[in-house]
Amino acid sequence: MAKPLGPTGEFFRRRDEWRKHPMLTNNLRHATPGLGIALVAFGIYLAGEAAYNHFRRPEDHTTTHH
Repeated sequence: MAKPLGPTGEFFRRRDEWRKHPMLTNNLRHATPGLGIALVAFGIYLAGEAAYNHFRRPEDHTTTHH
């Protein structure tokens, strides 16, 4: 059974209720929909490009036509 908070505890519990308001929790997540998916897709692109450049490295010599 929960212990009664007393008048002081009740005062602070009521004062802290605003912290749990839905507008204040998970704001960044709701403000940037799709950001996580975009970052994962960009990371996959960068990894793929690095792998492609590693395996399909351009030739070191250059040709000049005169």
